[in-house]
Amino acid sequence: MEPLAEITATISLAMGVAWASGINLYATVLMLGILANTGNIVLPADLQLVAAPMVMAAAGFMYLAEFFADKMPGIDTGWDAIHTFIRIPSGALLAAGAVGEVSAAAQLAAALIGGSISAGTHATKAGSRALINTSPEPFSNWAASVSEDILVIGGLWAALHYPVLFLLLLAAFLLAIIWLLPKLWQGVRKMFHILGRILGNKDQASGPDQLE
Repeated sequence: MEPLAEITATISLAMGVAWASGINLYATVLMLGILANTGNIVLPADLQLVAAPMVMAAAGFMYLAEFFADKMPGIDTGWDAIHTFIRIPSGALLAAGAVGEVSAAAQLAAALIGGSISAGTHATKAGSRALINTSPEPFSNWAASVSEDILVIGGLWAALHYPVLFLLLLAAFLLAIIWLLPKLWQGVRKMFHILGRILGNKDQASGPDQLE
């Protein structure tokens, strides 16, 4: 592989695993492990741990847990809240491992950028799910969850096999996140404000009954 193509492929892998981890960490690790064990990809030395049977088993178990939790309104938001402390640092670690045996400075740079990308995709997923939960029917949660799984698998496949295309799409995706996140945040704040008012009104309404 030519040096420029090799560098592009490395950057694409690092940014790809960080981006995908913010959406579904366990699907990301499981897919990397499967592709490595089937000979479809050769992982950098620092990422070969994800191909270990014990790691794949743990990722598979947690993917199944997330598969169901991610489709239940309300539970998915709680799951996302907990995984704020899991997806983002894991995305940073995977990005650092993806750059291979390079200088400590390069690995730290990859971790910082990867963690930021994971944070952006995680915040977008969590914010959009919180807004989707305002819908009374569960089908939108199922549609969003399945779409996210497909997006992770397709995105990682593109990062591994079409690195230039993936990096272009990633740049467009990040620009979209920059535009979308403030709007999602406003929507989530408005939703919690309305919820707080509803709960406050219920408490006031139940007060006289309790006194009686």
